Amino acid sequence: MNQYVIAIDQGTTSTRAIIFDHSGSIVSSGQMEHEQIFPQAGWVEHNAAEIWNNTREVIASALSKANLTRHDIAAVGITNQRETAVVWDKTTGEAIYNAIVWQDTRTQDIVDELARDGGPDRFKQKVGLPLATYFSGTKIKWILDNVEGAREKAEAGDLVFGNTDAWVLWNLTGGVDGGVHVTDVTNASRTLFMDLETLQWDDEILGIFGVPRSMMPEIKSSSEVYGTVHSSQLLRETPVAGILGDQQAATFGQAAFDTGEAKNTYGTGCFLIFNTGEEIVHSKNGLLTTVGYKLGDAAPHYALEGSIAVTGSLIQWLRDNLGLINSAPEVETLAASVKDNGGVYIVPAFSGLFAPYWRSDARGAIVGLTRFVNKNHIARAALEATAFQTREVLDAVNADSGVPLSELKVDGGMVANDALMQFQADILGVPVIRPKVVETTALGAAYAAGLAVGFWKDLGECSANWSEDKRWEPQMDQAEQDRQMRLWKKAVTKSMDWVDEDVR
Repeated sequence: MNQYVIAIDQGTTSTRAIIFDHSGSIVSSGQMEHEQIFPQAGWVEHNAAEIWNNTREVIASALSKANLTRHDIAAVGITNQRETAVVWDKTTGEAIYNAIVWQDTRTQDIVDELARDGGPDRFKQKVGLPLATYFSGTKIKWILDNVEGAREKAEAGDLVFGNTDAWVLWNLTGGVDGGVHVTDVTNASRTLFMDLETLQWDDEILGIFGVPRSMMPEIKSSSEVYGTVHSSQLLRETPVAGILGDQQAATFGQAAFDTGEAKNTYGTGCFLIFNTGEEIVHSKNGLLTTVGYKLGDAAPHYALEGSIAVTGSLIQWLRDNLGLINSAPEVETLAASVKDNGGVYIVPAFSGLFAPYWRSDARGAIVGLTRFVNKNHIARAALEATAFQTREVLDAVNADSGVPLSELKVDGGMVANDALMQFQADILGVPVIRPKVVETTALGAAYAAGLAVGFWKDLGECSANWSEDKRWEPQMDQAEQDRQMRLWKKAVTKSMDWVDEDVR
């Protein structure tokens, strides 16, 4: 009885349910991709109803594969793509518009308008974030401004907002039949609306954006019982007890619980998080200040984050848009067939440049092309782009923290790529370490939920589960490292100043 914890991982490209045992090992999983909707250039959407339907399917799949029932599950944890905004009618349970995804850039005009008074860092001291299309706040405002009747409904108290954690939780706990409208501090810290010190919504900022406070979910810790699964669902009466935004969840799953510990997740984008403990550290080098986690009534742990918009999705682009490869693993084979990138650098600024530049006027660029270059060089340059971007973020973390990282823990789908991980170690000049359980995002959500119900008694028990799988040591000499970074930084400058009044 109650031998396992299930984590729902609602990601950018798919939704998964993963069942973990007490050792943190995977027992079974279910996964379903959802449609990526691109109505026009720069717009990225998901169907919220499809996400919820897939969530139910993957829970059923994971339970079925392991021949388990709700009686075997001690708690449910949720982790999610952060900043992806859903606005729904709480009386009908239906989203009034597609979920607007974190990568979407349609709200740039809203960002520019808000930045006229105080610049892009107008709210940064309070919320830890610059004004950018990335965060949920501008997406909510766009929906209220552009969906017919939305503002009137919101002001009447009929509409509510959530990142996908809150959407899944609300439906899981009953939806229109008493669904719990809650988010955790990590997701709340990605909206532009939460005061980092009070951990509450800021009424002044909500007013400036024109977002009624009644839309906002109640902010809770990352690890407590929010409610139980509704009687209509397979996991009925099971406590839902953990929520962490995906990057914070991966940090938690890596057992990076203490000040000075860090991890880098290689997924659709790439996200490096550095734990600053109970201290709020404001970056001087282009990083975000965010909440790392908060366990029940304990003090919150904060973090610095370097967010990179495009890493794994660049490989998808090579496959789906260019047809250069038929499957993602092929990129490693092509890259390994050449000794270097042939002088080619790819800057994948499809949604502008995120950390450490925050340049919304940038767009993707491939530079250094000659007749010598073939698709193998392009594939290698695509992989290397991930490593170069990570190096720039790590340099910013080192500058802000004053304590250079001596090693980097990594996780996410791309860490299976040996060529990338070796190049990453080379360009960083420090060892890169992969854990045995690389599904750290789901594991982090499971830990948060399990801790809340006593499945794991403390963080020490969770730390004891972590073990190293593979380590890559740097092999590149300093002169070559410096040359590569100089050329990369030159390539980045070529992607800037592209967007103007004629180009969006």
